Amino acid sequence: MYRIVMHGCNGKMGQAISGLVAADDQAQIVAGIDAVDFGKNPYPVYDSIEKLEEPCDVIIDFSVASAVDGLLDYCAAKKVPVVLCTTGLSDAQLAKVKEASNKVAILKSANMSLGINLLLKMLKNAASVLGPAGYDIEIVEKHHNLKVDAPSGTALALADSINEELNQAYTYVYDRSQRREKRDAKEIGISAVRGGTIVGEHDVIFAGVDEVITFSHSAYSKTVFGKGAIEAAKFLSGKEAGLYDMSHVIEEIL
Repeated sequence: MYRIVMHGCNGKMGQAISGLVAADDQAQIVAGIDAVDFGKNPYPVYDSIEKLEEPCDVIIDFSVASAVDGLLDYCAAKKVPVVLCTTGLSDAQLAKVKEASNKVAILKSANMSLGINLLLKMLKNAASVLGPAGYDIEIVEKHHNLKVDAPSGTALALADSINEELNQAYTYVYDRSQRREKRDAKEIGISAVRGGTIVGEHDVIFAGVDEVITFSHSAYSKTVFGKGAIEAAKFLSGKEAGLYDMSHVIEEIL
């Protein structure tokens, strides 16, 4: 039985993961951490990670950036692995993540979906063939009208995966409205759409002469990210200190 602490348990993702774990006979949430406890969880909730009393195998974090520093200090000191899902971390915090990973296992990913992370792997194979063949590369991402950042972190991760395979030879273009020139062969266009309640859609387009290959991923609910986080927690439990990502989880599944 994997004993999990849910850091940020009363947020939307924290509650989604709580529901998924409740139906998982291999895992159990033994405690939650959140600033306010509404008394709706079947496990004890603490307002600070330092107050945690229950022993655990791994922590899943879906909280806020301001809570990550204390979490990293706790995990490094107690040697408790953490699946770090909170986004918007500063450069200083990212450096702290890397430093803490010398003492404890940390898994950090721009997107916890198993599907997206399998797509990242597939895109490398596609880019290695289609990039040198002169195919233009465009990424279109769509999200709900409440999302404040653009492009999405996932869109950038998709672009980075392609660019890594192509020896970082490509630049990213986010807006062509002020340009009056044809696209450069070594650019990746990234477009963002915001509207309605779209959970998350990403299309990666390889456009060649007389043919187009499109890789698409659509998330219909936040549970896809929760399922990935739980699989990551199971993977990370018992791992040696180091910095991991979802590609390691995918490799173990495959």
